[in-house]
Amino acid sequence: MAESSPQFADLILHRGLFTTLNRQQPTAQAVAIKDGRFLKVGHDNEVMALAGPRTKVIDVRGKRVLPGLIDNHLHIIRGGLNFNMELRWDGVRSLADAMGMLKRQVDVTPAPQWVRVVGGFTEHQFAEKRLPTLEELNAVAPDTPVFILHLYDRALLNAAALRAVGYTKDTPEPPGGQITRDSQGNPTGLLLAKPNAAILYATLAKGPKLPLEYQLNSTRLFMRELNRLGVTGAIDAGGGFQNYPDDYEVIEQLAKDQLLTIRLAYNLFTQKPKQEKDDFLRWTRESTYKQGDDYFRHNGAGEMLVFSAADFEDFRVERPDMPPQMEEDLEGVVRILAENRWPWRMHATYDETISRALDVFEKVNQDIPLQGLNWFFDHAETISEASMDRIAALGGGVAVQHRMAYQGEYFVERYGAGAAEATPPVRKMLDKGLKVSAGTDATRVASYNPWVSLSWLITGKTVGGLQLTPQRNCLDREQALRMWTENVTWFSNEEGKKGRIQEGMLADLVVPDRDFFACAESDIADTSALLTVVGGKVVWGAGEFSADDETSPPLPLPDWSPVRRFGGYAGWGDQEGRPLQAAMKRSLSCDCATNCAVHQHDHARAWASNAPVSDLKSFWGALGCACWAV
Repeated sequence: MAESSPQFADLILHRGLFTTLNRQQPTAQAVAIKDGRFLKVGHDNEVMALAGPRTKVIDVRGKRVLPGLIDNHLHIIRGGLNFNMELRWDGVRSLADAMGMLKRQVDVTPAPQWVRVVGGFTEHQFAEKRLPTLEELNAVAPDTPVFILHLYDRALLNAAALRAVGYTKDTPEPPGGQITRDSQGNPTGLLLAKPNAAILYATLAKGPKLPLEYQLNSTRLFMRELNRLGVTGAIDAGGGFQNYPDDYEVIEQLAKDQLLTIRLAYNLFTQKPKQEKDDFLRWTRESTYKQGDDYFRHNGAGEMLVFSAADFEDFRVERPDMPPQMEEDLEGVVRILAENRWPWRMHATYDETISRALDVFEKVNQDIPLQGLNWFFDHAETISEASMDRIAALGGGVAVQHRMAYQGEYFVERYGAGAAEATPPVRKMLDKGLKVSAGTDATRVASYNPWVSLSWLITGKTVGGLQLTPQRNCLDREQALRMWTENVTWFSNEEGKKGRIQEGMLADLVVPDRDFFACAESDIADTSALLTVVGGKVVWGAGEFSADDETSPPLPLPDWSPVRRFGGYAGWGDQEGRPLQAAMKRSLSCDCATNCAVHQHDHARAWASNAPVSDLKSFWGALGCACWAV
C-alpha cells in the first residue's frame, strides 16, 4: 500500500513571535496555512516540514504576530461607497495641517463636486483644540462647496455649500436639527444636531454621489486602508440613508467577484419611521439569517430597530427621553425577529433607554425564548450594573466602541470626571462574564483605526490626551486584544471559526510595525500593519514585506480623489515622526500624481506604504518617477 502524499502548505510564516490567544497553546514560532485555514501552529521545524515546492514561505524575522483584528461595529458598506470622496482628518495633529490639506484638495476638486470631511476626528485632537471658523472655510474655499462633519454634533458648511444645498433665509427649521442663523435670519453655515443627527444626514445626502464603477473602486480602497491597519474582519451595522438592497449592490458585486479583503457580516438597518415592522417583515421573507459565506454573510437586524428608540450620543446636549410609544414600537419588531430566529443589535447610549428596551425583551422572552439568539446592545456608555445582569439573564451581550475617546471631553463637561471613570464600564462587564467586544463605530462618529480603540481600552485616554478611565478600570493588553479578536466572534455567531491563531480556524493574522506587547503605551495608537493576511492570502504588505503583497490595488477614482493625495488615517509618519502626508506632499500632492506614468502605475501601493520617505524617494527615483525631480 502506497504511503499518502504529504499535505503541503500554501503559505508558511516562520521565525515569528506569535501570540495565538489559544489558551492551550498561547505562543508559537510558525504557522502553516492550507486552503485558507491554519494547518499547523507550532515550532519552526515542525511547520517547515510542511513546505512543498509551491509553498510560499515568509520569514517574519522575529516580529510579533497577532490574530487579525475584527471590528464589532463598522459602517464599512456605507463608508466604502464614499471613501474616495472624503478628505480624512483622522489622526491629523493640528488644525493648521488639516486646513492645509483642505486647501490643497479644494484646488483640485472640480465643480460641481464637494470637498467633504466626514467624521473620524475631534477638535480635541488638534493642538489648537478647536474647529475651523466659517470665515476660515470661506477664505480657503470661496467657490467650492465644503462640508465638514464633526462627530454627530454639528456640521460646518461654507457659503458655496449653503448655495449648493439651497439653505436660505426662507428655509424652514428642520424637525431633526437646527440651522443657525445671523441677526437677519440667514443661515451661517453651522448645523447643530438638536435633538438628533437627522439634519446632518439629510444635508450630506444632498451632495453628489460616485457612479457605480467608482463606488466599486472606492470600496476596494477602503478595505485596503483597513487591511493597512491590520483589520481582517468587521460587522457592518447598517446606517442612515443606507437602503437594502439598493446600497448593497457594490459590496455584493465585490463578494461575487471574490474581491473582498475584509470578512464582513452585515446587519439590516430599518430606514422608514413608522414603517419599521414592514421593513423587517419583508426582509425576513426575502433574506435568511447567516446566508452567505465566510467572507460575506447576513448577521440579523439593527443597529436601528425602531426610530422611537434611537437615543443619539451627542454629549454636548442633555440626554434625550425616548417617546412613550417606544415600547410598543419595539415589541412589534422584536417579536418578528424572535419568531424568525434573527438576532439583532440595538443602538443605545444611555441606561435609561437600555432599561426600557429590556422591559420589552423580557416580555417577548416569556413567549419566545431569546436564549441562543446572540442579540446585543451597541455602545451602552452609561449602562448600569442592574442592566448588565438583566442582559446576561436573557443571553445577550454588549458591543462597545471607542466613542468616548473622541467625545470624552464633552461627557466630562456635562456629567463630571467621576461619571466618566467607567463610561462605558468595560472592566465591570468583563468581570461579570458578560459577552463584550470592541469596535469603532466608524467612519463618522470615530476613526476606523483599531489601534486608537486598543489604546483607549488600555490607557483610558482620549485622543486629545484627557485621562478618563483610572487604571483600575482599564484593560491589560491581552484583554484588549481579545476584545478585538475572539470576543467579537460571538457577536457574528462565528465562535470557534476565527479570532485566534489555532489549527483549523480561518487563517487571518497581522504583523504590526511594533511589538504590541512591548512598545510604550503612548505608541499603541500609531501602530499600522507590516503584513496582513486574510484566508491565507497576503492582502497588505509594507516595508520588508512589500514584495509579499498579493493584491493589485486600483488607482483611486476619480482623479481628483483625496485618497490620491492623502490616503486615509494620517497618524502614521516617516522616520522623523512627521505625518506622512506632510512629509510627502511633494509627491502625493504634486501634479505628477496624475501625470507621471510611473507614479500612476505604482501609486496605489506608494501612497499607502509605511516605508520611510527616504526609501520611497529612492524607490520612485530609481524607476524614473518625476515626482522627486522637482
